[in-house]
Amino acid sequence: MKKNAYVLLATSVLMGFALTGCGMFRSQKSWETAKQEAPLEIPPDLDTPSASDALVIPPPGANQPTANGATSRFGKNGGIITDGFVLKDSVDDAYRRVGEALQSGSFGRLLAHDDAAHTFSVEVVASEAPTRKPGLFGRLLGRGKSDNDTQAPGAAAHQVQVTVTGSGTDASQVRAQGNAAAVAKLVDGLRDRLGVAEAK
Repeated sequence: MKKNAYVLLATSVLMGFALTGCGMFRSQKSWETAKQEAPLEIPPDLDTPSASDALVIPPPGANQPTANGATSRFGKNGGIITDGFVLKDSVDDAYRRVGEALQSGSFGRLLAHDDAAHTFSVEVVASEAPTRKPGLFGRLLGRGKSDNDTQAPGAAAHQVQVTVTGSGTDASQVRAQGNAAAVAKLVDGLRDRLGVAEAK
């Protein structure tokens, strides 16, 4: 009987520790005893920069392209944007590969090409409206698989200029310029088709 009493006492003590958790082992929190410090004082001889031109609204029509050709988007009309990627090929080989991908017709209609200047003109149907991605069940059941957004609200044909130029000694730069939505659709499709990883 004495043995059972010790087991019962030990079990009740262990249960008491288990129910209280680690509360009895907690240390004093230093932030609970912290005191308010004096506010930071700015030296009187410190000059503050002028903020008068910080938020100047440009006049209409002042949407000039940046060094890489990008312009901002405003209003209902999408701005002109330039985007691209680099292929590890010579200019001629990259031009040939891009031409083969564009001739498949899955990105848009190839309007013209200039072999001497290494350029293509492509008509791409794209929508400025954001497309809604299918949910889990839609993806499982195969709905929303098509990349064709001709039925999207506001879908219209936009002309995109694609240029292939040299980039270093053994690479080529593929640049697309035109409507932002059309350029994004075309560049993403070309990256996928040509096996180019998107830069993070």
